[in-house]
Parts: sequence; structure tokens; C-alpha cells
Amino acid sequence: MPRKLFRKFLPDHETIRQSRWIRPFGSWLHHPNLWHLNRHSVAGGVAVGLFAGLIPGPLQMLSGALLAIVFRVNLPVAVFTTLYTNPLTIVPLYVLAYEYGAVLTGAHNGGLANLAPPELSWDNWLTPLLVWLESMGRPFFIGLPMLGLTLALLGYVTARLLWKLWVIREWRKRAARRA
Repeated sequence: MPRKLFRKFLPDHETIRQSRWIRPFGSWLHHPNLWHLNRHSVAGGVAVGLFAGLIPGPLQMLSGALLAIVFRVNLPVAVFTTLYTNPLTIVPLYVLAYEYGAVLTGAHNGGLANLAPPELSWDNWLTPLLVWLESMGRPFFIGLPMLGLTLALLGYVTARLLWKLWVIREWRKRAARRA
């Protein structure tokens, strides 16, 4: 079962509860769905992770964890799923988000030329970043959350389907052993 596969890599609930890093958060992190491996919680974790992975900047894992707590889905799966975005995939995903937004709004703000990120320095990074994000305009700001929602929906459905196929396969194997 998928549960056995995931349990190899995840710590048990009591170890997490006793962690000195998690203990200060009290009851927030003690909801059973945050750590249990069932089709609802894992599929929800995949959906949350796919959505949070598109959040700009280094906040994807933190956002994935916070959304997992809010929606009470599997927290480790949500955080791990955010890793689909990295320096190699983020630019193509943002181009896709821009084009998705352009299709949804029917507007283009100068094409893909605006997607080249600005030069950032340690002492002045916020202003150029905000100007760059503003230059992409409405198609990007509509396309990014819509792409996140689309990926989340596709991820949720796919995870549920794969879980169901795995269970059916295990049932058939068990039936074949009994026969």
C-alpha cells in the first residue's frame, strides 16, 4: 500500500510531537490528518503543495506547511510536494502562468520580454522585484493563482486515482494468493 511506502520515510507521530522544534506550536500541529496517511490527507497534501510551490520567493515550504495546517491535510506531503519548483522549473512555470493568464484575460502586456528577471543586489532587491512583477501585469497576477488552482485540482484527482489503483492492485494480488 502507499501507506507503507510513505511510512519508510516519515517519522512517527510521537517523535514529531516530542520534537523541540514543533512543541512550541502546541495543538496546531497535533491534528491527526496532518500526519496520517490516508487517501484524503495525502491527496490534499499534494494539492496544497502544488499550489504553494508557485508562490514567489523562498516561502513555498512555509506556505505549504501553513496551508496544510489550515486545510488539515498531510503536512510532510504538502511540504515535500512544493519541491517541484526549483531554479530550473520556476521560469517555465511562470511563463506558463503568464500565458494562462493572457488566455483567461485576453490581454498581453508586451509578451514574454517582461519575464526576464531583474538584476537584484543585497542592498536593493525589493524595489526592482516589485517593478518587475508589476511589469508583467494582469495576465501574470491572474494566471499564477489560476495555474496554482489548476495544478492543485489535477494533483488532487491524480493522487486519489493513483491511490485507488494501488488499492485495487493490492486487492487483486491478495485474491490471487488466496485462490
